[in-house]
Amino acid sequence: MRTVELLLDPGLDHAVRSLWARLHAAGARSLATHTHPTNRPHVTLVITPSLDLLPPLGLPLPVTLGPPRMLGRALVLPATGLHSLHTRVWSAVGSTNPLHDPARWTPHVTLALRATPGSDSLLGPSLSLTGHAVTARSYDPATRTVTDLPHKAP
Repeated sequence: MRTVELLLDPGLDHAVRSLWARLHAAGARSLATHTHPTNRPHVTLVITPSLDLLPPLGLPLPVTLGPPRMLGRALVLPATGLHSLHTRVWSAVGSTNPLHDPARWTPHVTLALRATPGSDSLLGPSLSLTGHAVTARSYDPATRTVTDLPHKAP
């Protein structure tokens, strides 16, 4: 299995990492403590068995993150501006995860896994970050490695 993930511009990446640090400093769970070299802010579009049919992604795309909310047990920043791209990618490559079905998918950047309910209140209800999804990668969970993906229109 492989992921298709969108990576953020440097300013947006830094802002998310600052939120990870802020949560950690407040004693809350956050991805600040996840030190694997592949850990970085991203939006996962799909998990798929093959990237062979991946369409051009046409990046960069504007994206807005926030306000923070709980998504199951994860604290996330919902992302807007990506549904059209997601539907195109999902339709082309398919997905093994039913949560990636366009009717159910919630685009987001994860701040914390297994977060304590109410962690979203540590960041404020009006938090909003704007920037761009600028590049794409694929993560292979079996080898814990990433591969850069072509992301511009042909």
